[in-house]
Amino acid sequence: MKILVTGGAGFIGSAVVRRAVGLGHAVVNVDALTYAACLENVASVADSPLYRFEQADIRDRAALDRIFAAHQPDAVMHLAAESHVDRSIDGPADFIETNITGTFNMLEAARQYWVAHGQPAGFRFHHISTDEVYGSLGAVGLFTEDTPYDPRSPYSASKASSDHLVRAWGETYGLPVLVTNCSNNYGPYHFPEKLIPVVILRALAGEAIPVYGDGLNVRDWLFVEDHADALLCVLGQGAVGRTYNIGGENEATNIDLVRMICAELDRLRPDAAPHADLITFVTDRPGHDRRYAIDPTRIRTELGWRPSVTLQQGIARTVRWYLDNADWWQPLLARDGVGMRLGTATGKAAT
Repeated sequence: MKILVTGGAGFIGSAVVRRAVGLGHAVVNVDALTYAACLENVASVADSPLYRFEQADIRDRAALDRIFAAHQPDAVMHLAAESHVDRSIDGPADFIETNITGTFNMLEAARQYWVAHGQPAGFRFHHISTDEVYGSLGAVGLFTEDTPYDPRSPYSASKASSDHLVRAWGETYGLPVLVTNCSNNYGPYHFPEKLIPVVILRALAGEAIPVYGDGLNVRDWLFVEDHADALLCVLGQGAVGRTYNIGGENEATNIDLVRMICAELDRLRPDAAPHADLITFVTDRPGHDRRYAIDPTRIRTELGWRPSVTLQQGIARTVRWYLDNADWWQPLLARDGVGMRLGTATGKAAT
């Protein structure tokens, strides 16, 4: 296939690009190169004859029409999105414009292209979303594909909106769509404003490791390379119009996760142990969802996919990657907002 991947210079998108090229697919990477994007993420495939890069913003419909016409993809994997919850609290407008309006533009550009080419049955529009659209779970229970939407942050609300748009374009116009909702990703190339890289890099610097609230918020953790495999599996085998939840089957409280990272750093950098002494509890994020957990039964039974990496294995691989790749993450620490506490809801409202 020739796959048009939006957001392919980001964390999850770049994993998809690397994996797709590795499997022999041609890939057109469309990315606006905003603050969280990094072309070094796809450096390993940049010289491949299967890879092309287009710098474009999904809010720019004319650019999207040009890209579809020039490259004529067989499928779209739409990952481009603003994704940091704390940033969505401080500045929701970017999330509305990119995640909702940008997805609308992608759907319309894809629909126009699909119709102009005779509505090929094999075409797919695969929209990649998050489990945060389902809201917050109690101590028990799992999100299924039929869980009602209950978003709690500007980020999750914008992703919920984009999910609804994609399904509507499938129902109204017949566009062959797929939707996936994933749990928290982690692994190599994770931008250093998210929890796991923050913990690793703060610990390496001997700085306080911030943990929101009581640290007992629970997440299901999905190794990013497993996620890339799952997404390509859904693209190739998923039923049109179907939604698939993708989970790592690795639930952990935030505090247990942080302690696991610290223990791995103690093993690899014993001169600075115990790194857990750096843990500092800070004021919680407004509206912080208590627990997410995914029921992956559908993707396992219908498509035969399961994660291959345990949380312990994935944390070990991730910590080692950050230790070995300081030349990747050090320049990113100077980017806008990185290293600052965001999302306290004390900023000015949009006007």
